[in-house]
Amino acid sequence: QVRLVESGGGLVQPGKSLTLSCVVSDTFFSLYIMAWYRQAPGHERERVARIFTDGRTDYADSVKGRFTISRDNDKKMVYLQMNRLRVEDTAVYYCYSNRGPGYWGQGTQVTVLS
Repeated sequence: QVRLVESGGGLVQPGKSLTLSCVVSDTFFSLYIMAWYRQAPGHERERVARIFTDGRTDYADSVKGRFTISRDNDKKMVYLQMNRLRVEDTAVYYCYSNRGPGYWGQGTQVTVLS
C-alpha cells in the first residue's frame, strides 16, 4: 500500500515563503513521477509542479519562477518550495504519485492572507 503524507502548510502573508514536504511509503519511490497539485474552493484541482525520475521538472505558468519542486529518493520525499506567495496561491495542496492508478496524500492547507 502506497501512502503519502504532506506537511508544511500554514497561514502566511503575501510575499512570504513556505516549504511543503511529502513523505512517501513506497519502496519503488524513485521509479515514479511525483507531483504537487492544489485545489482552491470552487475550483478544479490543478497540477502545480511535477518532477520526473531523472530530475526534470515542469510547472504551471502561474507558479513558474516562484515555486521549486524537488525530490530526495533516499528519504522518499518530495518538496515544494514556494516563494513570493500570492493570495491566489491559497488552496489545499496535495502530493501525488503516478504509480499504478495514482496515489494522493490527504492534503495540506496553504492560506495566503494580508
